[in-house]
Amino acid sequence: MSGKTVPMLWSDPSECCGCSACFAVCPKSAIAMKPDQFGFLYPEIDEALCVRCGSCTKVCAFKEKLD
Repeated sequence: MSGKTVPMLWSDPSECCGCSACFAVCPKSAIAMKPDQFGFLYPEIDEALCVRCGSCTKVCAFKEKLD
């Protein structure tokens, strides 16, 4: 792997709608959709599987607006 860091998909629930687009596009199945305390699903990246390709952040409509 290059020196890239694992992408930060969200840090606050307002930064993610739980659409699972990042989950669907990940070429290594490194993203799992995990429920929060209210049952809403949010992506969680397995750092061991992530190849830091950036596909997840490219497909994220929220990242597009926030970056």
